[in-house]
Amino acid sequence: MDLVFRCTDYIRAMAALPTPSPASGIQVVRRAALILRTIGEQGGGLRLAELATHVDLPKTTIHRIVSALADERLVRIDPSGRIWIGATVTALARAGSSDLAVQLRPVLVDLHRAIDETVDVSVLDGAGARFVDQISSRHRLRAVSTVGASFPLHCSANGKALLAALPEAVAADLVPDRLEAYTFNTIVDRGQLFAELALIRAEGVAVDREEHTIGISAVGVAVGHEHGPLAAISVPTPAERFAIRETELRAAVLAARLDAEALLDA
Repeated sequence: MDLVFRCTDYIRAMAALPTPSPASGIQVVRRAALILRTIGEQGGGLRLAELATHVDLPKTTIHRIVSALADERLVRIDPSGRIWIGATVTALARAGSSDLAVQLRPVLVDLHRAIDETVDVSVLDGAGARFVDQISSRHRLRAVSTVGASFPLHCSANGKALLAALPEAVAADLVPDRLEAYTFNTIVDRGQLFAELALIRAEGVAVDREEHTIGISAVGVAVGHEHGPLAAISVPTPAERFAIRETELRAAVLAARLDAEALLDA
């Protein structure tokens, strides 16, 4: 909370606002949030003129706010004048991921009890999906990942769920021109991948059929937000068991998504 107030104070000073009213202070915070959100959604690297095309604000106002955000390391301006999300936001995002894992833990526990398979929570981290929580299956043959590990977006259920929940332009920026083949099932054609993302948006569930690891398949859903996905919940299982339980697992993760979003909105 102190960070928000300090950021607001800087912005007010840069804008030289005389004894700001509560309403004007709220407006400044909203404008700063709009600029931060736009930089994040566009993948960073915007110049001031490019940023101005995305936000309906005077360039002088944008310049003052960006300068104040840079003072607080909420954004970073590189030597060429491009604007990036700053170190402070990155640190807050890491802390937020840990908080999110704690908040979603009850949903993970309920899902695990319902299906007795490994269940994961992951977040978007650069061009990967980073695991922030997991409950392992009690089956002798089970799929297990390491909390903190990062999976590629284009060939994992959690990664594809996150990609599908992003604005298409942002998703396109995160997908490299050449997709690495992890197995013979990996989608390596961008056009085919984006066609699958459209299907995921329609159905709500992403599927990995031994695309990242031979012998392991998974389903995943994104926990939504109006400005992009907050997290993904996924269920990886041995491929043989997945073939039998796919319909059940799809229904289970869709129900878990509803529970998660209701919990976060509470």
